[in-house]
Amino acid sequence: MRAIRVHRPGGPEVLQLEEIPLPEPRAGWVRIRVRAFGLNRSELFTRQGHSPSVRFPRVLGIECVGVVDDEGGTDLAVGQTVVALMGEMGRAYNGGYAEYTLVPRERVLPVRTTLPWDVLASLPETYLTAWGSLTEAMEMRAGQTLLIRGGTSSVGMAAASLAKGIGLRVFATTRAPAKADGLLANGADDIIIDTGRIAEDVRQRVPSGVDGVLELVGTATLLDSLRAVRPGGIVCNTGILGNAWVLERFEPLEDIPSTVRLTTYHSGTTSAEHSTAAMQEIVDGVAAGRYRANLQRRFRFDEIVEAHRFMEENRGSGKLVVVIDT
Repeated sequence: MRAIRVHRPGGPEVLQLEEIPLPEPRAGWVRIRVRAFGLNRSELFTRQGHSPSVRFPRVLGIECVGVVDDEGGTDLAVGQTVVALMGEMGRAYNGGYAEYTLVPRERVLPVRTTLPWDVLASLPETYLTAWGSLTEAMEMRAGQTLLIRGGTSSVGMAAASLAKGIGLRVFATTRAPAKADGLLANGADDIIIDTGRIAEDVRQRVPSGVDGVLELVGTATLLDSLRAVRPGGIVCNTGILGNAWVLERFEPLEDIPSTVRLTTYHSGTTSAEHSTAAMQEIVDGVAAGRYRANLQRRFRFDEIVEAHRFMEENRGSGKLVVVIDT
């Protein structure tokens, strides 16, 4: 089979399209014929060598969509449409950048859908991350106010779409004024151009502060986001778009305003049963037009180097997807 492997850390050019053996069936693991996969910034970091536990060579890819090729003695059926994501996919074992991948059953979510493969592939990681952040970590409710820090990212766009479905008032940030119209079209109620003083800008609109902040930029902007929340509000640090992993000289008693809560969300921590139900709701919502897929661009399998370069240069304002033609 064809697969894209990384033999050493480096730039996009280290992504090599190769012929490797088909993964052998294994009890409790599902072999998936991959039809498409979304790109994620965590894969960029792994490719660059920033995932210490990863041993090369490795087939990257923390998510994919396709059909069951071998059910591994599980409850799934050959030919069933599935989504697979997280659970050390593309890190501890080979991931979705391949024509076939072998994944533990608990990381495989069956779905019923007629969505095209590229649209389906744009949903799993971004939408489940946004869904879990808003509903599990932050417990946002209709009528509340939400600030999305990093609004033009694929997770940010998904979060805005979901937030409107929940009934939230949504503020979204971007550093690029030209992207404001796209954010409004995606469901944001108000756009804030990020100049590094978001807390001030938020309080001009909501003097007491917003109910919640979905922090996707990460530690680079976290302290400012904490100051944008009302007393008793919550900040969920879900992303690291700012490429800063560590917050230097963080002093919780000084930096977290009194009664403000700070949490995180990792999509791989949600149970398979809950993720399956959420994924089906998301897929059905996209099919019905309640949510937007935010698919920005699709690439061919042999365009993976160009796709990673596009992602690394931050040219995206939505989900990038690679489709494997058969």
